[in-house]
Amino acid sequence: MTVEFDDFLKIDIRVGTIVGCEPNEAARKPSYKLRVDFGPEIGTKTSSAQLVDLYQPEDLVGRQVAAVVNFKPRQIARVVSEVLVLGFPDAEGRVVLAAVERAVPNGGRLY
Repeated sequence: MTVEFDDFLKIDIRVGTIVGCEPNEAARKPSYKLRVDFGPEIGTKTSSAQLVDLYQPEDLVGRQVAAVVNFKPRQIARVVSEVLVLGFPDAEGRVVLAAVERAVPNGGRLY
């Protein structure tokens, strides 16, 4: 399936810095509750992310990540997930974060 460029522009992918991480104890699959700072325009948003196989909370705080910021929020266990942090599966199906190569200002849009 192909999409038009205008369709791509509808997805708002931004960079943010993880400023908080704790286990999402109520989730069916092991997950973290992340707080991600997307800068002054968007602010800090919450995400539930299945990252526990490869990442410890202390490894995530301070790390920049890419996320979709304009999806409708979803309730995941007791967490309202406001953004979708992006990643790829490794050979075993564990999530590897998609990240920027160098530090950039929080809130920058992918293009």
